[in-house]
Amino acid sequence: MKTFAIETLGCKVNQYETQQIRQLLEEQGLEFVASNARPELLIINTCCVTHTASAKSRQAIRRGQKLNPTAVLLVSGCLPSAPESELTGLAKDLHLVSHQDNIVDELTRLIAQGKAGYSRSLDPPLSKKPTSIKATNGPEIKDKNESQARPTFGPLSCFKGQTRAFLKIQDGCDGNCSYCIIPRARPKIHSKPLELVLKEANALFQAGHKEIVLTGIFIGAYGQNTVRRKNWSQLHQNRLTQLLQKIPSVPGLARIRLSSLEPGDVTDELLEAYTKWPNLMPHLHLPLQSGSERILALMRRQYTINQFTKAVEKIKHSLDRPAITTDIIVGFPGESDADFAQSLATAKDIGFAKIHVFRFSPRAGTIAAKMQPVVPSKIIKERSIILRYLDKQLQDRFRRQFIGEKISVLIERLNPPSGRSERYFKVEVDSAQPIKKGDIVCGKLTENAHQIRCVT
Repeated sequence: MKTFAIETLGCKVNQYETQQIRQLLEEQGLEFVASNARPELLIINTCCVTHTASAKSRQAIRRGQKLNPTAVLLVSGCLPSAPESELTGLAKDLHLVSHQDNIVDELTRLIAQGKAGYSRSLDPPLSKKPTSIKATNGPEIKDKNESQARPTFGPLSCFKGQTRAFLKIQDGCDGNCSYCIIPRARPKIHSKPLELVLKEANALFQAGHKEIVLTGIFIGAYGQNTVRRKNWSQLHQNRLTQLLQKIPSVPGLARIRLSSLEPGDVTDELLEAYTKWPNLMPHLHLPLQSGSERILALMRRQYTINQFTKAVEKIKHSLDRPAITTDIIVGFPGESDADFAQSLATAKDIGFAKIHVFRFSPRAGTIAAKMQPVVPSKIIKERSIILRYLDKQLQDRFRRQFIGEKISVLIERLNPPSGRSERYFKVEVDSAQPIKKGDIVCGKLTENAHQIRCVT
């Protein structure tokens, strides 16, 4: 086996794990090729967070089998842990790995043995209940199998194909949001030790990445053994903040972002780190999901509207015109016109820098999939259009306040050069000087608020 290809669907965590797989295989001497170049090994790194994502993952698997009938096909990510019904109809010669811990084992075996027989799952047998073991001066080990040494991915040394590098610091969720399948797909909560995060951040910077995005399934639970805040020890509430006081000191690292936080993560200590370290970008992503208190309760989120708005007020009080971006789900079961109007009003009052609009679709295996009444698809579409129009207005209002001011942009694309500013909005660059991907350039934001002009 000499060549491999990877197709990735889904979030930043999946993209990070794809890079881990790529690095492992290249260290084993395999060559990365395009998926249409007849690779001997094809990995589909799947997503199943929504019904649509699950369908796209299955399509990618079938397409991969059709285009590469002789390739060994390994399926990783979240789909192998989805409800069994979502795996029916797939060919029987797949290697489905439903636990991230097993990927290294399986890849090593496939490289050594070549194409093997059908492997439905490599998970440990579940016939016995897990035995709890206490580690010396460490967290509880949930399963005795975890105490045994097993091959793992090494620190990521490069994030190929991107100027910004993602660094996964946390994995897993045991939350209870009624619409989310992730606790089923990734139930194991664990965090990367601080010293490994720092080592990896330094390696990524040395590879040329000037911006690092700290990511995870629930990064606010960094250093915790659950995402449920009510169960956190008072002595260990600020593990994420402790990390944020260390990672900005990595020599030369120009930019650091957090992929997503929740209102409960916005503490005085966290904001103190932002005010202390200028390479922590003034951009925080706080998923609102709904501006209706009633809908939030049905979603089983861990905050109220009042708690959310107070967190935003704290951020705005501490930072200079921060970019606060968000996610909002439209058409959750039972969402009335009044509920949707509350989402619009909350978004206007906060003045989000960007809103990611998601149309609700029932996700098999979640509580919300059976909730009534269902909002008609026509109404969901109409509400999505209205919210996206508001998003466009809010984005324009946010960026226009910086017209005439000097901002910096990390170049991610060329022809024309463009990238993201400190506050995350995209900007084109007008410069007479040559520019390369990965450069950070400065200039004044022009009157159209979509371009900076560099003066030499």
